[in-house]
Amino acid sequence: TCDTGDQQTTAAVRLKEPAATIVERLKDVTTYEGEDAVFECRLSQETAQDAQWFLGDVPLQSNEMNEIRVQGTRHSLILRKVTLEDCGSITFRVGQHSSAA
Repeated sequence: TCDTGDQQTTAAVRLKEPAATIVERLKDVTTYEGEDAVFECRLSQETAQDAQWFLGDVPLQSNEMNEIRVQGTRHSLILRKVTLEDCGSITFRVGQHSSAA
């Protein structure tokens, strides 16, 4: 605010969170049936943007079969006790960016 006594003007500052990018992409994983498969990627920054994991076209959530972790800029997915039905493409998406393995 600028106040000269008889006149006043006000402006606001708004910040936008810069978009996070994927700096360490997913890598293919080969494992045995019944073991865990771990996928990891790293972002350029910690972000409040929605990050999402997919198996094929199916969005994944943390539960007893899938563990999703976020530690700073590192995002990881653990598929517990994989079966042949778990074979396929894993995709991580954040904003307009994605990585698949």
